[in-house]
Amino acid sequence: MIAITGASGHLGQLTLSRLIEKLPAGNLVAIVRNPEKLEGYKGSDMAIKTADYEDTAALVKALDGVETLLQISSSTSGAVATQQESNVVRAAAAAGVRHIVYTSTLSPGPDAIFLAGQTCMATEQAIKNHGFTFTFFRNSMYFETIPLFIGSAVKDGQIYYPGGNGKISFVSREDIAEALAVVLTEPDRHHDVEYRVTGEEAFSFEDLATLLKSEKGLNAAYHDLPEDAFVAELGKAGMPQDEIDFTVSMAASIRAGEFAAVDDQLEKLLERRRRGLSMYIEEL
Repeated sequence: MIAITGASGHLGQLTLSRLIEKLPAGNLVAIVRNPEKLEGYKGSDMAIKTADYEDTAALVKALDGVETLLQISSSTSGAVATQQESNVVRAAAAAGVRHIVYTSTLSPGPDAIFLAGQTCMATEQAIKNHGFTFTFFRNSMYFETIPLFIGSAVKDGQIYYPGGNGKISFVSREDIAEALAVVLTEPDRHHDVEYRVTGEEAFSFEDLATLLKSEKGLNAAYHDLPEDAFVAELGKAGMPQDEIDFTVSMAASIRAGEFAAVDDQLEKLLERRRRGLSMYIEEL
């Protein structure tokens, strides 16, 4: 039995759709906070169970009989995220789960600049400490995060972001979901492995402006904002301080190269070439 926590999110649903192509729906458990988000699967043999990352007892019950778990990282940040992810690991141990596939970030570490990198390292270590066999997907930024970075540049071409000359090896979320389905259905081949999951090359924000020119025909340019100006704009938009801290840490991590690494491990899992960024930009 295979379970997915956070199954109603974008990556969770994409992975579910890939898994259903590979095995009977009765072998799947979707663990969600809001079952209504999986209305399309009602009536199928897939089990849809309600459990929150805050509720360890509900997670233990939802994971009963599960052998392999896809633990999708928390959408929160800071100490809350670390606690939530620890709850999932402890619940999996209590329920007798054997293998955890965890969606980490590209450069996790206790001193990572990106705050999520610190959470991911804590979770990776917790999984190891509990004695699970594991597969870690250390994912770079999704293609689908690009609109969050560039804002109105999709229409006017003007990118304002404090990314400096940092590069990002953007990767397709659809490719990640396909690769996750491969690993989840063949866990014995992927025991105790850490995969760096990236696109074919890394792009700076200047490169993104160039792609907006070539693929969208925009008079595009990148404007490297000072960090204090960026913080001021986030504050004006009413963003809470903890979210500002998280967002600023992401920009600082990009400047420092925490998302610049490129690896071919995703292509090996897919046994084909990865989706290219230029086509995604063209379709924006």
